[in-house]
This record gives sequence, C-alpha cells and structure tokens, in this order.
Amino acid sequence: MKISEVDIDKVTPMMQQYIKIKRKYQDIIIFFRLGDFYEMFFEDAINVSRELELTLTGKSCGLDERVPMCGIPHHAANIYIDKLIEKGYKVGICEQLEDPALAKGIVERDLIQIVSPGTIVDTESLKEWDNNYIGNILDLNYAYGISYADITTGEIAAYITNRNTDVVNEIISRGIKEIIVSSAVDKTIIQILKNYGVSITITDEIEEIDYYDYIFKDLKDERYKQITKHLLTYITNTQKRLLNHFQILKIIENNMFLKMDIHTKRNLELTETLRQHERKFSLIWLLDKTKTAPGSRMLKSYIENPSINIDTLNKRYDVITKLEQEFILKNDLIEALSEVYDLERLVGRIAFGSANARDMLQLKNSLKVLPLIKNILENLNFYETIETLPEIYELLETSIYEEPPITLKEGYLIKEGFNHELDELKSLRKGGKDFIACFENEERERTGIKNLKVGYNRVFGYYIEVSKGNIPLVKEEYGYERRQTLANAERYISPILKEKEALILNAEEKIIDLEYNLFIEVRDKVKSYISRIQKIAKVISEIDVLQSFATVAETNGFVRPELVLDNKIEIVDGRHPVVEKVINDEFVANDIIMDKNTDILLITGPNMAGKSTYMRELAIIVIMAQIGSFVPAKKAVLPVFDAIFTRIGASDDLVGGESTFMVEMLEANNAITHATEKSLILFDELGRGTATFDGMSLAQAIIEYIHNNIGAKTLFSTHYHELTDLEKNLHHLKNVHVSALEEDGKITFLHKIKEGSVDKSYGIHVASLANLPDSLIKRAREILDIYEKKEKNSNIKIQESLPLDFEIKENPVVEELKKIDPNKMTPIEALNVLYELKAKI
Repeated sequence: MKISEVDIDKVTPMMQQYIKIKRKYQDIIIFFRLGDFYEMFFEDAINVSRELELTLTGKSCGLDERVPMCGIPHHAANIYIDKLIEKGYKVGICEQLEDPALAKGIVERDLIQIVSPGTIVDTESLKEWDNNYIGNILDLNYAYGISYADITTGEIAAYITNRNTDVVNEIISRGIKEIIVSSAVDKTIIQILKNYGVSITITDEIEEIDYYDYIFKDLKDERYKQITKHLLTYITNTQKRLLNHFQILKIIENNMFLKMDIHTKRNLELTETLRQHERKFSLIWLLDKTKTAPGSRMLKSYIENPSINIDTLNKRYDVITKLEQEFILKNDLIEALSEVYDLERLVGRIAFGSANARDMLQLKNSLKVLPLIKNILENLNFYETIETLPEIYELLETSIYEEPPITLKEGYLIKEGFNHELDELKSLRKGGKDFIACFENEERERTGIKNLKVGYNRVFGYYIEVSKGNIPLVKEEYGYERRQTLANAERYISPILKEKEALILNAEEKIIDLEYNLFIEVRDKVKSYISRIQKIAKVISEIDVLQSFATVAETNGFVRPELVLDNKIEIVDGRHPVVEKVINDEFVANDIIMDKNTDILLITGPNMAGKSTYMRELAIIVIMAQIGSFVPAKKAVLPVFDAIFTRIGASDDLVGGESTFMVEMLEANNAITHATEKSLILFDELGRGTATFDGMSLAQAIIEYIHNNIGAKTLFSTHYHELTDLEKNLHHLKNVHVSALEEDGKITFLHKIKEGSVDKSYGIHVASLANLPDSLIKRAREILDIYEKKEKNSNIKIQESLPLDFEIKENPVVEELKKIDPNKMTPIEALNVLYELKAKI
C-alpha cells in the first residue's frame, strides 16, 4: 500500500499526523519520533529496512491491513542517518514537541531538521581535516554564480564565472557534496555533477532573511548577495533555524590564487593518491603535522588554493625561520596547540543548539591555554594576535561539572556554588538520600535482618529487599507491604519510605529541570562570543599550519625559497618530497634551471627513468613555495606562477565519457587557451593516444604554439625523438634527458637529468625488467629491428611535412570575436554582431 493511496480520514490520529508531514516532504525519509524510537512507515519503512537490513514489521492504524513499519533507537539515530546519507537519501527528523506526560491529546510533532550530505552537523561522521561544503549554482543569464558554505564551521564564500567548465571544476575540486541549482542551469552541468556523485536539488526559491544581513557587510557587488541568499534560503528551510555563526561572505576572484583545475590537483596527488584515493602518500600527508583540526583544514585549503601574493608568502617564510631558530618556543607552541579542540565546529554546534556539556568543557580547556599561546605569538613577532576571553573561561570553570553526562536531561551538569536555588535543592536531595542510608541501618537493627537493603527502580521507586531465607523474620508490626516477588528475595515498601521518596524525587526532578535551564543560559552567553572565538580559531589555525611547515622543513632538510619578479627558475638538487619519503633507495636529486631565455625543457629518456617524477617535482616545489612552505632543495629561486596546467598519466575520463586521446586534447586546449607567460605547463608524452605521426605532428604544433604565442615555463616529455631537432629553430627551447646505462643488453636507470637528448626509448628493456617471458622479449626485438630498417629506408622526417618556420594565419572571425565584450552589449547588438560574423564565415 502506498501512502498516496491512503484515505487519511480512516487512520488513527497519530498516523494522520505522520501522513500530513510525509506528504509535505515526499522525497525525504521521515524519522518519526515515538517514545524512545524513530519509526518509519509505508514506502519509507520498506526502503530503509532494505538499505539498513532492519526487520520490517507492521502497525495497525485503522486500515484493513497493517502498514509496513520499521524503527531504530533514537539514541543511535546518527549511525543510521550516516548510512542513509551515504546511499544518497535525505533524512527528516520529526520530533515530539511536547512532553507526552503533559499532552492532553495526540503529542504534537513536526519536522525540526532535514539532514543531507551538505548539512551533516554531527561531527562524528565527518573527517576532522575536511570541510563539509554545501553549495549552489544560480543562473545570472550571462554567467553563473556559485556560493558554498560549511555549516559546521560557518565559512561562506561566493564566485562568479561564465564558463561551464569552471563551474564543474570549482564544485568538484572543493569537494562540495551537495548543490542547490536554479532551474535555468544548463542540464549538462547538472548531469556531470550527478556523475561525480554530487547530490542535486533544484529550486529557485530566494527569501529575504534580514537576520543574515551582517554576512554582506561592506559588499559592493549586489550579485553576490543574490547568489548567497539562494543558498541561505535552502539552508534555513532545511535546518528550521537561523544560524549566527556564518562568517562575513568571502568573495573568490580569479586573480587571488594560483589556478589549478581538478585534473591538475589529482595528477599531482595533492590531497589524495591517484590509485587508492587515500590521503596517505599525498602531499598533504607529508606536510600535515598540525595539532588542531582547524589547522589541518586550513592546510588543505592552502594546498588547494596557493597564494600569488609575495608579501603574504614572505611573512609565512619569516615565521617558519623564526620557529626554526626558537626551537624551545616552537616546542612550547606545539604542546599548547595539542590542548586546543576544534573551536570552529564547537561554535558551530553552539550556534546550532546541539552543543552539550562536554562540548563546553572542550571549549573551556581550549581557552585555558590561550594566554600561553598569545605570549608565544608575541615572542615570535607573529603578524596576528588573539584574545583570551578570560570571562568565558571563568563562566565555564564555575558552572560546568568536569565529568558531565552526554545528554542534558540527566542532571549533574552544574557545579555547586553557581546557583543558590540549585544548591538548596541539592541539599534537600542529599538530606533525603542520607535519610535512606540511615533508614537501611536502622531497619537492620530493628528487624535483625543483617542483609536487608534499600534499593530503587523506576517502577516501584524506593523499596526494601529481603532474601528468601529471612522472609519469616518480617513481622506485620514493621508495616512492610509486599510489592514484588523475585527468585531469591521479596521486595516491600513502607509508609515512611514512600514519604521520603516523594521528597527526594520531587527535588531530583526540579534539579534536572533547573540544571538544564542554567546550562542553556550558559550556552547562550557563549553564543554571543561566536564571532570572537572564530577569529581566535583562524589565528590558531594559521600558526598551527606554519609550525607544521617548520617541523616538516626541519625533519626533511627543506630550504627557504627565494621569490623573484623576473621569469627564471633555479632549483639546485631538487627532490620530490613524497617519493623521497616512501622509496627504499636514496632519492636522486636534480637541478631544474630555466633562465629568462629558456621557456621549454623538452625531456627525453626511457620509460620508468624518472621523467614524470622530474616534472611533478617542479610542480610540487612551486606549490609548496606558494603555500608558504620551505621546499625540498639545496637552493630554490622561483617566480610566482599564476596557474599550473598538467597532462600527466594516461587515463580515460570515465565520468565524462571521453577517451584518453580526447582527454589529452581537452587538457592541452585548456592550457594553451588560458596559460600566460606566468604559468607553468607540464605535458607528459602528449599525443601518444593516437597514431604515431598524428601524435608527433600535434606534439610539435603544441610546442611551437606555446613557444611562439604564450611563453609559459613548460616541461614537455616525449618519446618522439624527432622533436629534439626543434632546439635548432626554437630559441627558447632546450633539450634535456634522463640518463640510463646500457650494458650487455640490460639497462640501469640513473634518474639523473642531463643536458641534450637521447634517441632511444628502451621500451623493450623496460618490458624485460617487468619479467615478461623471454620468448616474447626476443620476438619484440626482432619486430623492432624490422621497423627500424623500414624507417631508415623511408627517410621520413616530421619537419618535412610541417616546417618549423610555417606561418600561422589567424581567422578574421576569430580576431573579431576577441575584440567583443559581451558584458557591454545589449541583446539586439549581440544579435546584429552574430549575423555579421555569420556573413563573414
């Protein structure tokens, strides 16, 4: 039976309540609170029982047949919610809004929160080093607006682009798990994001929420406000509350960071490895010696968004240098940071109203070490300072018990001396409990029953328990009234015991209620300090990242890079820091020298000799320098790059449905379209995905285009040895090769980069190292010999079909398009220009 088919007038009042809520939120699994359980009914019950392997039962609700039902304990709900979210569902939490004992009729219930991939607040299910972003895409007609927020930390940012590829790249590279899109957004974008596993919700709803006006403080461009309100509307409607921990909106602009697309980040294995998709053996794995969760998240943000500001980077280098010199201060700092909890997510839970007493203790213990950290920062001449908030520390120190329960309705939250009324109630309760202890001793003396004891349970309250052997000693004159018979004992009550019980339990109930209310008051007081605590967290995060850099630099022998304005690279004895860390043999260091007159290094050499490592090494050193870290080399002089473009490794884009060669061409196009003379391009064996002469021709054309039109620093590895002749005509290109030693038909890789070129691939030698059968290797040599003889006889050279001095003629339509600025045209002007261009074609 489907819920849509149910006649709501025929079911019980409780089921009517459920059906009304479920019909309002049809695409959400409803967790419907009944006592100590969350229950699911109808299709939800069937789906959840299957997905979570729960027992499917039935419930009578006034219909001819029982409706499907399954349930989970409310205290374990987070475990089940996490599993459903991972499987692509959204979960609506429907709570009891009043005490069932006080309800006059059906208990009032309503949805209090919708949990989705981007709105998980329970941090046990989140990785502490990762943000959990929810974002949106708003069609602005001429461009797309993107904003994203982490509701666990309050970060919020916005971005505008007119390129579809930028939209997808921004969302995927930032790991945004859930996206809200306006209905006008290109369906291709939506489908690609779905293919990447991003949860999509389509809505055009935008509400004016005055509460969030502070987020847009000093914002000059109204477009960003509209973009962000689209996201905030969805968050408010699903979380059913306003959140005061959202920070001032951060505007992301193209020229703020070193640009890398998602493929570059993955190729370079910045935050996860290509094969295993794990953090271990990635760059962040090597660099992360942070002591705080916010510090680890900031480090990831640095790595994915390197700075292009020389002043910012030199400030970071200065702090690392100081930390290396002041090692005692550094050790004190590390020890102090180890005492700081996740301040950002703590205030997130405070704002959300889900913080418990243990969260308050974590905040208190974090505040306790702030004076020491503040003093260390001053001694380091750190460029930021922090507040210590002694008044909040004192409030938490005097109010919250050191070992409180997890829930807030069990009592034992508030210390003695904090509230006079509470102290009186506790004294009354203590007097009652002291009476119970005395009563037990007195009854043993009066009755002569030495093992008589007084106990308590929720069913009978306080009771007197007598063992089976002593039951004959219980006399009528004692006034005991039998209440329960057990296998080994009898339980009784007495009038005086019941009288004291009422007094004790009444005090207990008042204490629990008062402690809860006092705790909420304390939490609300802390809530007013959220923005100040967030500022503290930012400073703590930054110094934590820099001490991590200092620790890694000291351990691994990294040096301070020198950033220069002229376009030259001088790296002496550079190393790939991760490869160096994981290989058993000693890493072979290499120089990377590219002066003002050298833009392209054409790298030849055998497979497995280290060409790709050499290329990645340069990119990693550049990224490390531009996040403010020291680098793995004896000396490093570098320009500040504006972008890195890579094509490394051969792999199909299964998500996008593209072949290896198409991916190569798309990534090559991305580089030559957007690279500038301040960019870094890494192309590893470009063109190998197609026929030999096709690939060779394209490779040469791309090299020439970069050389003549862009001037970007480029490392281009190839097996097309014919391309090494380009050095004669392209004056900014230089040949280098990875050396190898061949003796008696065997090859030894030296992994050393030398000037000049090689004319051999050693592919069969590599196959031999991979232990392919001897007969196969022998046959390969025979075939190779035949091909080499044919090539000599044909005397083919690629330069004959594509001379080095060919003239590139620009298309006049393309030239006209370059001059057009769509943002300054009216629709009718744009249409007229389109007709003119069509006529020219």
